[in-house]
Amino acid sequence: MNPPAKDTRIRVIVAEDQVMVLGALSALLEIEGDMTVVAQARNGKEALAAVLAHKPDVFITDIEMPELSGLDVAAELKRRRTGTRVIILTTFARAGYLRRALDAGASGYLLKDMRAEELADAVRRVQRGLRVIDPELATEAWSEPDPLTDRERQVLRLAGEGTSSVDIADQLSLSEGTVRNYLSEAISKLGAANRIEAARIARTKGWL
Repeated sequence: MNPPAKDTRIRVIVAEDQVMVLGALSALLEIEGDMTVVAQARNGKEALAAVLAHKPDVFITDIEMPELSGLDVAAELKRRRTGTRVIILTTFARAGYLRRALDAGASGYLLKDMRAEELADAVRRVQRGLRVIDPELATEAWSEPDPLTDRERQVLRLAGEGTSSVDIADQLSLSEGTVRNYLSEAISKLGAANRIEAARIARTKGWL
């Protein structure tokens, strides 16, 4: 009796917090004869657990999701050296996000208004070890460098959410004075009047 044929399809996991979009993306990929969606996730923690459990060839994720962002998950997969290729699929056509995605180890950065056949082709190319980036964003990516350090970004993100300096210090295990210094540096770098404006500018640029 011959052994069962090995499944050579590209194994994909899709992460998206909007249920209809998640279902549509998965269905579109399943139509392709050479790929299969082995799991879906609606938040970052689910996505990370699914990738670690199923070890897919390609992981497709939005940026903004509950629990962990797509960039957070990508960075953790890079740290763990899982070998799974990551494609960021988002509405954010911002060079700052692209730079952060590449730093996090993503192999692809694409916009959601692309055609289904283009996404399928991107999955194939990324699975082969190639990099796939929206061409217009690729041109813009290095035109305006991100001035924030990782710690300034963490502090500014929390401040922009309305978290007090005391609570930021507690969450990040820093002194309150150190938090104020990081905020002051970020505000100065961005030419903002205050922490809220600084957070707004950084978010618009894709740096948060």
